[in-house]
Formats: sequence, C-alpha cells, structure tokens
Amino acid sequence: MTSQESLDKFYTVIPAGGVGTRLWPLSRASAPKFLHDLTGSGTTLIRSTYERLAPLTGPRVMVVTGESHREAVRVQIPELDENDLVLESEPKDSAAAIGLAAAILHRRDPEIIMGSFAADQVIAPVEIFQQAVREAVATAATGRIVTIGITPTHPSTGFGYIRKGATLEVDGAPIEGAPHARDVAEFVEKPGQELAEKYVDSGEYLWNAGMFVAPVALLLDHLARAEPALYAGLTEIAAAWGTPEQAAVTARVWPELPKIAIDYAVAEPAAAAGDVAVIPGNFTWDDVGDFAAIARLNPAREQESMTVLGEKARVYSDQSSGVVVSDTQRVVALIGVENIVVVDTPDALLVTTTDHAQSVKQAVEALRAQGESDVL
Repeated sequence: MTSQESLDKFYTVIPAGGVGTRLWPLSRASAPKFLHDLTGSGTTLIRSTYERLAPLTGPRVMVVTGESHREAVRVQIPELDENDLVLESEPKDSAAAIGLAAAILHRRDPEIIMGSFAADQVIAPVEIFQQAVREAVATAATGRIVTIGITPTHPSTGFGYIRKGATLEVDGAPIEGAPHARDVAEFVEKPGQELAEKYVDSGEYLWNAGMFVAPVALLLDHLARAEPALYAGLTEIAAAWGTPEQAAVTARVWPELPKIAIDYAVAEPAAAAGDVAVIPGNFTWDDVGDFAAIARLNPAREQESMTVLGEKARVYSDQSSGVVVSDTQRVVALIGVENIVVVDTPDALLVTTTDHAQSVKQAVEALRAQGESDVL
C-alpha cells in the first residue's frame, strides 16, 4: 500500500473528554478546557485540533464526547457529520472512548486506519506535526499500532515516556513514507526527577502524548486479547450503531463497561507483543495541564510582565508578574506580587501562583467533598 493509499484509508478520531480540574474555575464539567481558547489565538482547543487534521483526512473525522457537550461541539465543528459524533452518557476513560470509535469504524470498513488525537493539546508548527502523522499512517499500514512521541525539551516528571528501539524496516529498507519509524522498546510510567534527567540525556526517550494511529482491526484484536469484557461490550454497541436499537443497547451496555486507559488496555500489551512503533515528533507540544502552562503559552507582551486573557479583562498591574484570566468586568488590581495566577469568573475566584498551579486539582476535590458541586 502506497503512502497515498494509506492516507485514503485514514480517519481522525478526536476524544474530547475530561474536565481539566487543574484549570478550575475556568474549566468546568459543563465547559471543559477543550471548549476554551487558552492560547489567545481566538480559536478553541478542539477547533484547533480539527483544523490541524482536516487537511489529512477531509470529512473523515469522528469526535467522541459527553452527551452534555453535543451542541457545543457542533458549534465548534459545524462540518462534523451527525453520524461521526459519538456521545458518552458517562465517562469511561480512554479505552472505551477510542475502542468504541474503532469498533464503529471497523463495521464501516475493516481496512480503516484510525488516528486518535486528544482535543485539548497545543501543537506547532502544524506542518511538522502533519508530516509526523503521515509517517505514522504509512507505518500503521504495515500492520503496527503507532504512537507519536514528543522529543522532550526538559526532564518532565509529569509525562510518561517511550523508549525507542531499532529503526523499522520492510524488506531490509526503511518503510516507504516513514523513514523515522522506530520500534517501541517499552513504555515507562512517569519518572522521578533524577530518572527523567537520565532519560532526556540519553536521547532514547520520548514523551508519551497519547497519540495513536492504528489499523482498526489490529487495535480491536489487541483489545479483545487484553480486555475481553470491554471488547465484547463495545462491539455489541457498534453492531447496533445507526439502528433503531442504538439508544437501548448503549444505555444497557455502556454503564457496565470497565474503566481503563488505552495505554494499559492496548498500547502496553501490544508493545510487549512487538506490534507498536513510534514516530518521533519534533514539534512543540503542550497538554495545557495547568495555569502555569497558560502563562507559558501566552507570554507577557514586551515591556509587561503580566499575561492577561479575557475579552472583558480589566487589569491593573504594578511590579507584578503572572497570569490573569478574567471572565467578568471586575477590575483586578495587582501590586507587588510575583508569579501570581488570578482566575476571575462570575461565581468563583482562584488565586494561586504558577509554582502551585498543579495543586488546583486538590481544591476541586475538596470542594466536591464539601458538596459545592454547583461551581464545578
């Protein structure tokens, strides 16, 4: 199969789930982070994801998201076919979301190659990302599950890592259209600081960004081996998809499905079987995990030290630095504070620092325990 023939079989899947609790109170269950413009570009994260991939797949795009986000997603991606909007009644982690998309696509055409790309990532330059995707598709066409690993820029302890193996070859030569494809030696959990530094210094490790490209038949085969109950439930739903029984079957089966990440259900078992490859991604990548990331992605303008986001924002800053995200017309005045984070919404106010941005999740958990769900 030529590279173009592989691309003609390529279908994009965009899992749009998760609340982004470290971005509370901006990101809520009713308006998760992928529905926000967090880069000051004027475009939401999910729309940016769609626009990065549409040149490769055209209309062959499927979004998996929660039922409550149906209308918001349709507004963001009006080009999306109704049959390509897959709605979850409740979150079941990535294996169920991606697995259901694979099962539905497999029934349409068992030769489809699908790529899963999260809705809430920031990537640039787009052209280099797209070339990595083309290499991943060409590699997947040889019968591999392929992940795109990010070349690390620093020894992060917040990401999992992928150890590269040997260069992949077919008949003694690199794969046509995928000269950078490597075998995956192993997936590694989030390391401590010292180990992360060794990984980065070695040059043999990539960040695991959760991007997967695979023939749907192969992905489902590994899912059936590792998680037979999940596989059985998803294929039952897929068999009813688009029929009058779809709603009833989904309502009966979906709530009983096990929760597990796609890494554990498919990627790691497939890697152990020698079926996983990796394409190094030499582009910038950020999963916008907290407000420190927003400050990083939206550097303060020259001669200023405060990053300000929000159409209505009214901010006075004197000898201060950090980031302010405002969804109100209230004046925020900051004097003599450094690396501060202020998020002002109509019903909740967050004040922290970029150094403590990861701790916002703990506040959300405490508020939930106290029954303050109206602001979550």
